[in-house]
Amino acid sequence: MYPFTYNSRPARVIFGSGTVAQLPAEVERLGLKRVLVLSTAQQQGQAEALSASLGERSGGVFAGARMHTPTAVTDEATALVVEAAIDGFVAVGGGSTTGLAKALALRTDLPQIILPTTFAGSEMTPILGETRDGRKVTQSNTKILPEVVIYDVDLTLTMPVQLCVTSGINAAAHAVEALYAQDRNPVVSLMASAGVEALVSALPAIVANPDDRDARGKALYGAWLCGICLGSVGMALHHKLCHTLGGLFDLPHSETHTVILPHALRYNEAAAPEAIAALKSAMGQADPARTFFDLAAGLGAPTALQDLGMPVEGIGEAVEQALENPYWNPRDLEKEALRALLVNAYRGAPP
Repeated sequence: MYPFTYNSRPARVIFGSGTVAQLPAEVERLGLKRVLVLSTAQQQGQAEALSASLGERSGGVFAGARMHTPTAVTDEATALVVEAAIDGFVAVGGGSTTGLAKALALRTDLPQIILPTTFAGSEMTPILGETRDGRKVTQSNTKILPEVVIYDVDLTLTMPVQLCVTSGINAAAHAVEALYAQDRNPVVSLMASAGVEALVSALPAIVANPDDRDARGKALYGAWLCGICLGSVGMALHHKLCHTLGGLFDLPHSETHTVILPHALRYNEAAAPEAIAALKSAMGQADPARTFFDLAAGLGAPTALQDLGMPVEGIGEAVEQALENPYWNPRDLEKEALRALLVNAYRGAPP
């Protein structure tokens, strides 16, 4: 047994079906008087419904959340927080809306209640990635961790099947990197293995029957476990590349993670034998990297960066930016090997 340190995160989690009905009680439990309900423009209807359910405790809706958490959007929302005397946030949506809530909490130290509608997992972390001038910067702070997360399987029933797949593989990426993290520990590794196992079995079932409530519940459970992994230990090459590509080219978040995961895992596999052994057991497959690639391709998810809108001339710039600030990875970061990784991912070649 290797030495380790384990810190649990003090977030309150409510999981089930119909749990959105507990939102007013949670707002009251936190002593909040005027909460701002956050969403993207596409999910404004859900935000308006939640706002109505809160009655006089709602301070309004801000439906301007955007992918990669641009600081300009956060500045706009911060001005509304001050103007409306807001004392807390309710966020309904995926990683974009959760990111906005976390950015606002970092600036104001006000409490957050998150209602995820995808399998993003970021709601379980004290980590925030913000984009300014084409560069995504990530930081960790105790102010960023949401106070309450309400998981309601019913909120995922309208999530398009393809978003289920990419969002689920994005969540699995958190678990993969947790298994070979420098500060890994046996508790988080158990969660990582269970999270991957749940997602890999649930996603094909959702594609086969989009109305399968049990499969969506299993995937949401797996995403929760993977989110805990993301918030508990350090990430490595996969997340660095995805943040770099997202910041530089404004690529869609979960789709980028879906494309990069098999290639980043292949890059690191020889240096992470214990992680590979755990993934083989969880997935029931001999080649985890190829299994993730085949899973995405077989379920109709993207497998090539060129299909996400990345310019081919951006490969070199992405390699340079990924190497700018040193970070831990189980395998040394080699410029030409990283270039080869991104060329394969750009083309959609198998890892």
